[in-house]
Amino acid sequence: MKTLLLTNEYPPTIYGGAGVHVDYLSRELAKLMEVEVRCYGSAMREPRLDLASLKATGFGLESSGYTAPKQLHSVFGALQRCLDWNTEAVDADLVHLHTWYTHLGGIVAKLNYGIPLVLTVHSLEPLRPWKREQLGGGYDFSCWVEKTAIEMADAVIAVSSETRRDVLRLFNVSEEKVHVIYNGIDLQEYQPVKTTEALRRHGIDPSVPYVLFVGRITRQKGIIHLVNAIRHFDPGFQVVLCAGAPDTPQIAAEMKAAVEAVQEQRAGVIWIETMVDKASVYELYSHAAVFCCPSIYEPFGIINLEAMACETAVVASAVGGIKEVVVDGGTGFLVPLEQMDQSPFEPLNPERFSADLALRVNQLMGDKELRCAMGRAGRQRAVEKFSWGAIARQTHELYKALVSR
Repeated sequence: MKTLLLTNEYPPTIYGGAGVHVDYLSRELAKLMEVEVRCYGSAMREPRLDLASLKATGFGLESSGYTAPKQLHSVFGALQRCLDWNTEAVDADLVHLHTWYTHLGGIVAKLNYGIPLVLTVHSLEPLRPWKREQLGGGYDFSCWVEKTAIEMADAVIAVSSETRRDVLRLFNVSEEKVHVIYNGIDLQEYQPVKTTEALRRHGIDPSVPYVLFVGRITRQKGIIHLVNAIRHFDPGFQVVLCAGAPDTPQIAAEMKAAVEAVQEQRAGVIWIETMVDKASVYELYSHAAVFCCPSIYEPFGIINLEAMACETAVVASAVGGIKEVVVDGGTGFLVPLEQMDQSPFEPLNPERFSADLALRVNQLMGDKELRCAMGRAGRQRAVEKFSWGAIARQTHELYKALVSR
């Protein structure tokens, strides 16, 4: 049996949780079966990996002739790659999609090559209305192609029970087709480390505790609400914002203005604007006193799991799949986030949400014994429930059931 994974993100270009997911899933699946990955690349054809059971190829794009509005370039670029992925012969037994950028490619493969279509839901377009800032009218297309792919898929994998409920609520798909398979963590990579070179390189004082954020600058991640919470933080600890890859120039400008404002009011606010390498991420997680995830929409929240695996206590918003990862009062604290209806545009009361985040951060920063106990419990939970080997085995079993039918 062979699977074809379609993804926009794949090493060395990973900027979000979906890319992390495909990276580790492909490697673990390759221990069980033949795996081919077709992904974005910088050249017209770019071999990324060619092992006995795992092959990955990046497909480039020639977009210099595009005269469409800039916001639509990523949309039309995705469509071009989806076609290119299919004009190269597909010999897999099924196709597995990751993010809306790949959905047309999966539809084309299913219809033209007659193979089952599997789709993992990492997020849902109707629950990310701020994407219109980034895509303009392309957001209407991304919503349409996602809906079309989900409703014609032979199996939909939701990364949390909350995401499964969202899929069933928003789309015309039968319950038996929607399966919950969590994201995972590589426990050999994500574990506490003692080195501090990355901290010193980025101006972080290893002798002073710090609260950490790691993630993209996007409405979804709620980074602005954390920055606004800084003014409520107790004195005596650092704030490290490892935040890059802004969705739009607008949110980049908002972030810059907000960070500069709090840096004038408080010492020790450090903004790492570039995407850092994995070794640096392990250090940042391991030495953080508290990790904070202020997301306003999060189907799973793999960053919380990464922090937990490095024995760091977590303060996170009580949304989506985060509630299935972080144990409130056990591995960290969950902060309620009241939103309008079922659409996570913004908190109903942003100032209260920021103040509530600060309250829990301050509690843990002032209680070393509690946060260390929560950190140990978080590592144990990651070990027991979220290994990539177990996730790959569940995915493989689903594949076998579909192919046998």
